[in-house]
Amino acid sequence: MRHETNFAVTPAELAALGSGHIAYLRELTGKQINDAFPDTLSVDPQARVWALFAADGTPLMLAPDAGAAMAGAFQNELMPVAVH
Repeated sequence: MRHETNFAVTPAELAALGSGHIAYLRELTGKQINDAFPDTLSVDPQARVWALFAADGTPLMLAPDAGAAMAGAFQNELMPVAVH
């Protein structure tokens, strides 16, 4: 017999999971960055860069490659995970 337990998790609780411990990496285009941060950054729209985000989605850094983004995570004692 199989038993399942379902837990209700609020959006705030889900966002807090991994806070201060996990960061995720994602490759972005310059256009995506410019659209997300129109008043902050100006990146060549054709550029491809790697972004490091906190578990709650807060942007932490941009890097030219995945290795540099991972190094940024490790320097800040965060466990990096990749998002496709």
